[in-house]
Amino acid sequence: MKLAKSSQFPPCPGPVVTIVLDGVGISPREDGDAVKTARTPTLDKLMTTYPMTPLRAHGTAVGMPSDEDMGNSEVGHNAFGAGRVFAQGAKLVAESIASGHLWQGKAWHDVVATAKQGGCLHFLGLFSDGNVHSHIDHLRAMLEQAKQEGVSKVRLHILLDGRDVGETSALDYVDPFEEYLTQLRSEQFDVAIASGGGRMTITMDRYEADWSMVERGWDIHVRGLGRQFASAHEAITTYRTELNVIDQDLPGFVIAKDGQAIGKIVDGDAVVFFNFRGDRAIEISRAFIEEQFTPFARGPLPNVTYAGMMQYDGDTQLPPRFLVEPPTIDRTLGEYLAKNGVSQYAISETQKYGHVTYFWNGNRSGKFDETLETYVEIPSDVVPFEQRPWMKCAEITDALIGAIRSGQYRYLRVNYANGDMVGHTGNFEAAVTAMQGLDIQLARLIPVILAAQGTAIITADHGNADEMFELDKKGAVKRDAEGRTKAKTSHTLNPVPFVLVSANPSYQLRTNLTTPGLSNVAATVLNLLGFEAPDDYDASLIQPL
Repeated sequence: MKLAKSSQFPPCPGPVVTIVLDGVGISPREDGDAVKTARTPTLDKLMTTYPMTPLRAHGTAVGMPSDEDMGNSEVGHNAFGAGRVFAQGAKLVAESIASGHLWQGKAWHDVVATAKQGGCLHFLGLFSDGNVHSHIDHLRAMLEQAKQEGVSKVRLHILLDGRDVGETSALDYVDPFEEYLTQLRSEQFDVAIASGGGRMTITMDRYEADWSMVERGWDIHVRGLGRQFASAHEAITTYRTELNVIDQDLPGFVIAKDGQAIGKIVDGDAVVFFNFRGDRAIEISRAFIEEQFTPFARGPLPNVTYAGMMQYDGDTQLPPRFLVEPPTIDRTLGEYLAKNGVSQYAISETQKYGHVTYFWNGNRSGKFDETLETYVEIPSDVVPFEQRPWMKCAEITDALIGAIRSGQYRYLRVNYANGDMVGHTGNFEAAVTAMQGLDIQLARLIPVILAAQGTAIITADHGNADEMFELDKKGAVKRDAEGRTKAKTSHTLNPVPFVLVSANPSYQLRTNLTTPGLSNVAATVLNLLGFEAPDDYDASLIQPL
């Protein structure tokens, strides 16, 4: 793990700071672009004054199956930290199913064996084809395999998306799937949707930001406690009429017959959480497997055979039973720096704290060196993000400025969550406000970095706020007969900026890289710190003057 000193790049005299503006991409159009619409004089000046190049942040550049797949914060931060592109969850699961390897694994055998001994097989997860946390095709494949292997009873617990896919697209998934289940169902195979709700209302909390989400999900899925409906279609249409909310915010619901929930999770059952991405899978997994559990009163813990689609945390081995091996991301930037005595500082608010720590470090929750690394979490507000679009960007900047001025850290990294979290709400005006709040923080932060003789890298992990309206097949903003737009809440396929801010640079951007991506940033950081990058890292973005 010893890094060689660079013969081409002298170490930056001050700190090197990577600033991730989460969800801030570069759109080819202005219509619906909250980044361009916002008044951002500081960012505008930085992008025109200092060296800047676009980076690919989606598709194969970040380990997704195809270039039609948008990037996301998990794979983006994996790429930042790893310095190389690893096949990610979506691709690994699809390949495991296609090869039949998934069905040969012990975890799949365990859940099927439990179900065939008289239990019910439950599938719980995000119900869409967004391919960020899950894919509905993976669920179809498991259902068909379970039927083929003689499982007699299956219940589905669906988390409605409206975030990685259209904001009100739930019925586009539920109605065809109900038809599919009708064709799959037989006297020997009893399968049905048993519960559900919006992903931002139940079950899919992350970084312990709001355990009450998981508690509501537990009550709905496991205990069968909640508002009852005859079908998922009825629940969705009823809630939309009553509440006028988008899919991700729909309350939980229980499917019942004659007043009884049709799919409670009880002793002797098997449960598969079919999300492959880890951050929003850890808390519900803990609720299923931890005997000593204190975050909420879950009632009697049913004795079930629980499996995750993947292992969501390699440090804690959570969950111990999983269907597909996660990517093995080794020798990350953070580990190299720790092994070479470089002090590090990572900060974000709760919503993205795990991205600058866990995902950055290759899906590892701990530190590489307790004495050299400082991780700071600013607690997020538990309010809808469109109601407070500035989020915690000012508090993050306060702490980051203090860390820079302390002189204790050679490398610092920060994630500002605003562009992504507010972008996911679909509220254009709130996203504009979020960008303007970020610009104020850059105006505060950049002079401090330059005064410390440091270098700032301004970049992003993927786009979001740059494309807030749905597009047609030609890439133009969709408008109805009255000229109204439809909000877009998902990530984009747009590139992201890479801006190199330094008072007296001894380098320039390379021009011979055809399609640079996020994984090129790690080698760049090492060069700025005066090291040669490992041979298998993707190429640095800079060269000597």
